[in-house]
Amino acid sequence: MVGIGPGAYEEMTLRAVNALNDCDVIVGYHVYVDLVKEHFPGKEFHTTPMKKEVDRCRLALALARDGRDVAMICSGDAGVYGMAGLIYELLGQDAAVEVEVVGGLTAALSGAARLGAPLTHDFCCISLSDLLTPWETIENRLDCAAKGDFCIALYNPSSMKRRDYLQRACDILLRHASPDRVCGVVRNIGREGEEALVMTLAELRDYEADMFTTVFVGNSHTKALGGKMVTPRGYRDV
Repeated sequence: MVGIGPGAYEEMTLRAVNALNDCDVIVGYHVYVDLVKEHFPGKEFHTTPMKKEVDRCRLALALARDGRDVAMICSGDAGVYGMAGLIYELLGQDAAVEVEVVGGLTAALSGAARLGAPLTHDFCCISLSDLLTPWETIENRLDCAAKGDFCIALYNPSSMKRRDYLQRACDILLRHASPDRVCGVVRNIGREGEEALVMTLAELRDYEADMFTTVFVGNSHTKALGGKMVTPRGYRDV
């Protein structure tokens, strides 16, 4: 299980690069395979489309049971909204396959670096996708995070079928946060067309995000400084 980071080769960890160099087969969502294919020529590649995550993991396990050294790749980190947990669930108590998880740079961290320093204090990550999590649960988590004054990284903020989910999330956050709360977005982290913007929560409500956007909501102390999003850690006498 290899986390390949946000997309650019230079943002992969050395351990991830070594794992992909050493494996026989690379399995993944076709978008992620396309990101790494040119850097690992001669490998055998297998892909599956969106919503075929279970099939993808079963394929990787079947190849491994045949004695192949398989790298199952995920964007960001394989254990953060990735396939690592599903692989372990499907494997169960089967000792025929040895699983190793290679950490990667998740979007909350790579995106934060583009914006400045938005996560210097306590923060949480919440996905707005309700494919696997009921919206009522997501709404409760958003409400609790805002009430607790956490900085928040929002994954999967919008899609073709969920165009208004970011707007709905902002309405929940506005129960506890002011409209001028400092926020930011990063689109296509580490890929062509990368874009990073700092804005207010009110402006974020009208922003058109997509599945390749990561959203950052500051806490009550977060500032916009020189075009960057900065959350103080709380050092005194600064």
